[in-house]
Amino acid sequence: MKTMNRIVPALAAVFAFSAALLAAEPAFEKIDVSDKFHTEGATAADFNNDGVVDIVAGHYWYEGPRFEKAHAIYEGEDFNPESYSNSFLIFADDFNGDGWTDIVICPHPGVTGYWYENPKGEEKLWEPHEASIELGGETPIWYDIDGDGQNELIFNRVGKYGFAKPNREKPYEPWTFVQISPDEPKFQRYYEGNGAGDINGDGRVDFIEKDGWWEQPETITNTPWAFHPFPFAEAAADMLVYDVDGDGLNDVITSLRCHEYGLAWYKQVRGADGAIDFQKNELIPTEPAEDFFPRVSQLHALFLIDMNGDGLKDFVTGKRYWAHGSHGDADPLAPPILMWFELSRGADGAKFIPHIIDDASGVGTQVWAGRVNDDDTPDVVVGNKKGVFVFLSR
Repeated sequence: MKTMNRIVPALAAVFAFSAALLAAEPAFEKIDVSDKFHTEGATAADFNNDGVVDIVAGHYWYEGPRFEKAHAIYEGEDFNPESYSNSFLIFADDFNGDGWTDIVICPHPGVTGYWYENPKGEEKLWEPHEASIELGGETPIWYDIDGDGQNELIFNRVGKYGFAKPNREKPYEPWTFVQISPDEPKFQRYYEGNGAGDINGDGRVDFIEKDGWWEQPETITNTPWAFHPFPFAEAAADMLVYDVDGDGLNDVITSLRCHEYGLAWYKQVRGADGAIDFQKNELIPTEPAEDFFPRVSQLHALFLIDMNGDGLKDFVTGKRYWAHGSHGDADPLAPPILMWFELSRGADGAKFIPHIIDDASGVGTQVWAGRVNDDDTPDVVVGNKKGVFVFLSR
């Protein structure tokens, strides 16, 4: 394992952009945790109950605060970056209520997913328990959809869209899948685009995918939710729901072609009859000019968080490194940029200001941001085909 600490400078040589943007560029301390490809997702939590945040990436968790000591969770391997791993996303939670944080692995799409039971400080492999069969889609999300304070896993199975609810009363039983769509062939194992949030303002969490949004009914049953079509994207990833412009209506932020170029936020508008529509605001066009900033392709992961403490939610994203190998998709050999977009509101409306964090990491199918060290500013954790990285904001 190689660990390197440095302050990442603004990348003025990579793109041509204004001095004003450069002046706002924050600095991050980069920790190279590993240069091995174990996963395309990572997250953070306290796994040994010592009060210090750790990280997990694939089959290892690493002790904070410097992440130099690795502990095996299950028997894994070093994968070839030209291929794929068996870990696409990772979420942390206490599934059995014993006070120790466990994890659930979202594997290569379409196969059975497992949650792994924390051994409570014992140096041994974590016991796996079946979470859900056919855990598909390239962007499952971990979200409280029914307001009970417990998260559910939103994803698709082959031909079906819905969520799996962990059984908190009987944690070792497989999770219950609730289908919210009719059977539809488009929901194949590699379906791209997934989000959750209250679109219509009724206080209930709706689901969002690239072709529209699904309205949660008053009572959740195993029957289809009402579908409202809207062409958000050709191929999305994480679809973020947030009131971008502060008008009281939630909007949608999404990549447009997650293996090519394109990023936008969609302003929600209401017709005279109350009908919901969206207006597109482009952040990165699907065909950007060579001098466009930021000209970053393959935005396959997004994370919503207030990065600068101004009370407005920003978002972290970046280039998925070698999504389909070194010769697939748009510009696979371009620098794997990791960046965040700062939300600003003013008299001329809402706008997002891009900031570069790093040019040698990027994202995977997941990127996570939150508190890792002892200050209150969010840090960023990445696991992908280039390795495992932690960025401590300063």
